[in-house]
Amino acid sequence: MFDYILRRSTHLKDALLPGLTVTLVLVPEAVAFSFVAGVEPLVGLYATFMVGLITAAIGGRPGMISGATGALAVVVIQLVAEHGIQYLFATVVLMGIIQIGAGVAKMGKFVRLIPHPVMLGFVNGLAIIIFLAQLSNFKDRQTGGWVTGERLYLMLGLVALTMAIIHFLPKLTKAVPASLAAILVVTGLVHGLNLDTRTVGDLAQVAGGLPDFNIPDVPWNLETLKIILPYAVILAAVGLIESLMTLSLIDEITETRGRGNKECIGQGVANVVTGFFGGMGGCAMIGQSMININSGGRGRASGILAALFLLVFILFASSLIEMIPLTALVGVMFMVVIGTFAWPSILLIPKIPKSDAFVLILVSGVTVVTDLAVAVGVGVIVSALVFAWKQAQKIWVRTEIDVKGVKIYKLSGPLFFGSVRSFHDLFTPNEDPIEVVIDFQDSRVYDHSGLEAINALTERYLGLGKFLRLKHLSPECAQLLENAGSMVDFNLVEDPRYHISTDRLA
Repeated sequence: MFDYILRRSTHLKDALLPGLTVTLVLVPEAVAFSFVAGVEPLVGLYATFMVGLITAAIGGRPGMISGATGALAVVVIQLVAEHGIQYLFATVVLMGIIQIGAGVAKMGKFVRLIPHPVMLGFVNGLAIIIFLAQLSNFKDRQTGGWVTGERLYLMLGLVALTMAIIHFLPKLTKAVPASLAAILVVTGLVHGLNLDTRTVGDLAQVAGGLPDFNIPDVPWNLETLKIILPYAVILAAVGLIESLMTLSLIDEITETRGRGNKECIGQGVANVVTGFFGGMGGCAMIGQSMININSGGRGRASGILAALFLLVFILFASSLIEMIPLTALVGVMFMVVIGTFAWPSILLIPKIPKSDAFVLILVSGVTVVTDLAVAVGVGVIVSALVFAWKQAQKIWVRTEIDVKGVKIYKLSGPLFFGSVRSFHDLFTPNEDPIEVVIDFQDSRVYDHSGLEAINALTERYLGLGKFLRLKHLSPECAQLLENAGSMVDFNLVEDPRYHISTDRLA
């Protein structure tokens, strides 16, 4: 019993500093994303607290940090502007319900279908977005222009100092997370020397009370559903894609495996709750997740503590958070950018297939220009089309004439929508004998287009008074043809002595 308590206390101690570090970075990000969405800062802070707490406790990826994100904020700008914040809360509740449904339907496994070039493009695109988001801190709030002169040099110096501490401190000691140490040192330096630079308090006041439970004040009718449903679907898709891809990234870094379906449900529950408590919704945050993992927060405790620390700061210690210089946080995020961007992918571009290089660059660019959901969708579609095109080139035949004068086409390769044209070009009905057999021993029929191709070929032979038979179909292919019924006119040569391999595992 004593050993168990000792282990638990050790784990809790190891999670305290990573949790605190993440909290210090969460606050300005949540405030900034609230401004993007057109809502009060507390709406973003409450969302980050509730989504972060619930997903850390019941989500499928220990160590991953969730909260209000820019990817979601940009989606709801028009909704808030046209219909008000209560419609936002209703949308977030519906978003959560959709995400729970996705988890129950076990749709989290579809993240496995995302090709590696798309994953690299996602990582690089998000790194660029995080970098660009920090540049606004170098603009003058009154004029909107870039800071120049001594102010700029001071800001750059503080950012460089922050980055230097994060880079070199782990070489000396790992007792304290480098990001936390950098924030504390730069904050002490700014206030100790009375340096003129902006702080978190210059963005907004983060003090507040506990979030209150409220049912969104909207008409609960079909008209409201028509308004919020499109936004809810987009938010759910963006949130799940960003969360599941961040989960996959952390899986690679930690060499462990998260549970995608459980994460879908956890995100959904979190968003339903935050919608009823005045939050703007959220999903996984790749930057903060990387800070947590790199600081040693690999379990659930660091995420839970980060959310609880955030609530404590909102309730009792907002003045301490407001003292943090923005330059310190910019330095932390710049180091996140450096650690997140897949630098080896630049060297890989000349070495990998051109199609993969194109997808990598395309997804990175679309992520920056539009949003993550669109970028991943485009990347998957392009990758699928490239794969289909390559597979379409792999269908071919060998022909022979048996002792009875029957011509046998021994087909190799997949028969599907992409290879139909090549399939037709393989046959010469006008020159063939009366009886023809297609041997599918090394081929498979995959879809409706393949069935139609066989049917069309059969009709060509019948029109010439010739007979076409099919041989060595796998059980799956035969079942596919049987299910097609009268749609396909074919003659199947039974061969009980032949055993074709199937998709079933031995």
